[in-house]
Amino acid sequence: MRPLRPAATSGLAALGREFAKFGAVGGLGIVVNLAVFNLCRTVTGLPVVRCSVIATVVAIAFNYLGLRHFAYRDRDRSRRSRQVALFAAFSAIGLVIENGVLYVATYSFGWDTPFQNNLFKFLGIGAATLFRFWSYRAWVFRALAPGAPHGDPSNSTSNPAAYHPETTAPPP
Repeated sequence: MRPLRPAATSGLAALGREFAKFGAVGGLGIVVNLAVFNLCRTVTGLPVVRCSVIATVVAIAFNYLGLRHFAYRDRDRSRRSRQVALFAAFSAIGLVIENGVLYVATYSFGWDTPFQNNLFKFLGIGAATLFRFWSYRAWVFRALAPGAPHGDPSNSTSNPAAYHPETTAPPP
């Protein structure tokens, strides 16, 4: 087996650092999500999935701020409204994935104890996180092309059809 080239090694290290930052924000987001979920469930008497949706929306807002200002602070900021719209769209898909798991467990299988609610909420968060990591990285917080300043129209990474393996994940 051949040793990895320095560029491949540095690319893997960069991806590892990116995943660690994403994970730190996401870990705090999970705490926010579960705390709001359990508070809503115990205080309001709303149905479990409705409480979960409320908690997910609060966590999405928390995560956007953390991702924009910590994990992806070095990424292209030229089109903030587009970025927010994409973040909201992919977050909505993640919300459906996350809460769909809880919905199926609760209403299809009747697993509705507090422990089961938290377990399936957590599993839903995990499934949605995989989707969110890919979509945020590939479409929302796009990497700048090497040497391109923020907002540079020649920054070809702002073109979703352009695929640059050194800076972006592959498009779907």
